[in-house]
Amino acid sequence: MTGLRRVLFGLRGGLLLPAVAVLAACTNLFPQSQISVTQTGQNNAPAVAVPSGTDPSDAVIGLREHPRIIASYGGIYSDRPAEIMLARIVGRLMTAANQPNSKFTITILDSSEVNAFALPGGYVYVTRGILALANDSSELAAVLAHEMAHVILRHARARTNRARTNEVVDKVITSVFGGNTQTDQSVQRAKVSMAAFSQQQELEADREGIMIAGKAGYDPYAASRFLGVMSRFAKFAAGNSGQGDDFLSSHPSTPDRIQKAIETARGSFGAPGSGETDRDTYMAGIDGLTFGPSPTQGSIVGRKFVHPGNKFTFTVPAGYTLQNSQNAVVGVAGDGEAVRFDSAEVPPTVSLVDYLKSGWIAGLDAASVKAESYNGIDMASGVARTDQWAFRVSVMRFDGVVYRFIFAAKSDSNRFAQGAAETLRSFRRAAGNDLSTVRRVALKIVTARAGDTAAGLAQQMSGLTRGNDLFYVLNNLLPGDPLVAGQKYKIVTLQ
Repeated sequence: MTGLRRVLFGLRGGLLLPAVAVLAACTNLFPQSQISVTQTGQNNAPAVAVPSGTDPSDAVIGLREHPRIIASYGGIYSDRPAEIMLARIVGRLMTAANQPNSKFTITILDSSEVNAFALPGGYVYVTRGILALANDSSELAAVLAHEMAHVILRHARARTNRARTNEVVDKVITSVFGGNTQTDQSVQRAKVSMAAFSQQQELEADREGIMIAGKAGYDPYAASRFLGVMSRFAKFAAGNSGQGDDFLSSHPSTPDRIQKAIETARGSFGAPGSGETDRDTYMAGIDGLTFGPSPTQGSIVGRKFVHPGNKFTFTVPAGYTLQNSQNAVVGVAGDGEAVRFDSAEVPPTVSLVDYLKSGWIAGLDAASVKAESYNGIDMASGVARTDQWAFRVSVMRFDGVVYRFIFAAKSDSNRFAQGAAETLRSFRRAAGNDLSTVRRVALKIVTARAGDTAAGLAQQMSGLTRGNDLFYVLNNLLPGDPLVAGQKYKIVTLQ
C-alpha cells in the first residue's frame, strides 16, 4: 500500500475548514514578562504584506506568517488551564534566558501531531499532540526552551529567509501539482518542512535550551528524556499509519543527539535529581485535553465520516479503513484500492466541470467529465488514468466549499467504479442522528492507588485501537514497570 499512499498524497489539496478562518488575538496574562497566549474568539492583526527584495524585521515576518500557521494546523486550541500553565513556564524560562525585553507569543495549535516550532518575532507554537505526550512541566519546558533558543539564536529568521528565497519550491508545486502557493494549506506546510533547521542549529538549540531550562530550575535531563519519548511515539504512530512523527522529521532525534543532551545536562548541572519536574501541576493542566483528531475536524464512525462543524457526511464502500489527518481523510482497502477526500479553494464563478478539467489531476479523460446532482448537491465526476493507476475523481460544492473524492486502483473495474459512485451518492447534509454518533476522545488523569498495576490501567484503554500499547507510550512506561501509589498517570477515554 505504500506506493498507493504515495500517489494519493502527491495530489494537491488540504482540508480547508471555514471555522479556522477566524483568527485570534493575544491576551497578555503576564504583562510584566511580555508573554501572551493566543486564544479563540477574538480578531487577530492582519497579515502584513512584505515587499519582495526587502529585509523585513523579525516582528513583521512573524506577524505575516502567524495567520497562515494557525489556518494550516486546524486553528487554535482553547484550553484555559493549559494556557495558564504554558504562560507560567515561559515566564520562568524568559527570566532564566535574560530576555526581559523580549516578547513571546505562545499558541496551542488544534492538531494531534506531535510538533513544536518557532517563527521570528517570538512566535512559538506547540500542538496539543505534544502536550499530550509530555509527562511533566520540565519536559514541556525543555520543548519550549528549545524553540525559544531558536528565536534567541535567530535561527528562525535564517530559516524563514531561506524559505522566502527558495523559488524552486513554488515552481515545483505550481508546475507539477497546479497548486496555489499562497492559499493551499498543504503547500504552506511543505514549505515549512523544506525550510527545516539544520542539524547544527538543532544541536545549538538543544544546548541553549537545556541551559535555559536548567537555570529556570527545571530538570535539565528532561530534554533527553522527552526526545526518547518522542522516538517511542514515532514508532508507535508509524505502526498505525506507516508515517512518522512530524516533530522528529524536522527535529531529528538520534541516540547521538540524546547522548549529547545528557552530556550537556551533566556537564552544566551535575548528576540527575537536581531539577524540578512538577508532574502534578502539569497533569492537572492537561486533564481533559482533546486527544487525536479534533471532533470539529471530523470523526470516523466505522465506514462513515461525519463532519459536525461543516455538517456533512459520507460512507465509503465495505472493505475500506478510514483515517483522518489534518489535510485529508484517506481510506485504504485490502485489495489495492484507496480513496482520498479533501477540499480546494475554487472561485464560485468557476463551474465544477471546468474545475475538474483545469489540469490539477494528471491523465484526466476530458470526455468522461459530466455534471451530476445527488441529495440536492451539485457535483461533477470524471475518469483519469496513468501508467500504473486508474482514478475515479469527483468534486462537489457544498455550502460554498468545494470538496473532492479521489479513488485510485490498479485497474478500473466495474466494482471499483460502482464503489466510487456509491460513495459519491452517499455525500449529504448530516442529520441529527449522524451528529449524535460523534464521540470526543480526551485525556483523563488518574491517580494510582496502592496495588494498581500498569497493566490494569492500560486495560482501561483496551477499547481503543492498540490502546494498551498507547498507554505505555503516553506514560513512558514499559510492561512490568511498577506504578507509584499517589502518582498521576494518563489514560485516553471516549466521552
